[in-house]
Amino acid sequence: MKKRNKGLFVTFEGGEGAGKTTLINHVFDSLTAKGHSVVKTLEPGGTKLGKSIRELLLHQEETPVSKRCELFLFLADRAHHVHEVLIPALDEGKIVLCDRYNDSTLAYQGAARSLDVKLLRLLCAGATEGLTPDLTLFLDLDPKVGLQRAKKNDVHDRLEKENLDFHTKVREGFHSLAEEEPERFHMIDASQDIDTVCAKAMTEIESVLCLK
Repeated sequence: MKKRNKGLFVTFEGGEGAGKTTLINHVFDSLTAKGHSVVKTLEPGGTKLGKSIRELLLHQEETPVSKRCELFLFLADRAHHVHEVLIPALDEGKIVLCDRYNDSTLAYQGAARSLDVKLLRLLCAGATEGLTPDLTLFLDLDPKVGLQRAKKNDVHDRLEKENLDFHTKVREGFHSLAEEEPERFHMIDASQDIDTVCAKAMTEIESVLCLK
């Protein structure tokens, strides 16, 4: 597993409606105000090519996507994203805040789609050149609540439209990952107000920053 010594790589994970985007924006503002050089990005869609892949994956409902096709589209997006955005930013010593990464593949395509997890880990490692996060913040939320939050959006993607059983399996997958890597994976109760969630996220990030 490849680590980047100069920068700090923080990923944000969670089910639909957990509030990852809102949290990343708050954390970005807080870290920037403290004088840090910060990049915020997302998967899929963190590059120009990735935006096209995101559209294919999430919003082209007239074109069915098999679970294996879905997997390799996510991996193609990630491989390009790592090469074009993540590694260059980390090599420059920046803090990178990324909305979703390998753990989403293990939770969505592994736990929920029932693809082989050992194979998924190998494919993820290959797509990312072995780059792993320094810290992963998992926003944990009852999927019923998350889906209700997501319904408030005007546009709903394919994953948001999956049934409750699918999203329950996703949450279970994230919980399993958190148990496997407690030093990297930190769980935050996403049912709390955004100020509380942000304060807890900043505490975790600043703790890791002190070790860099």
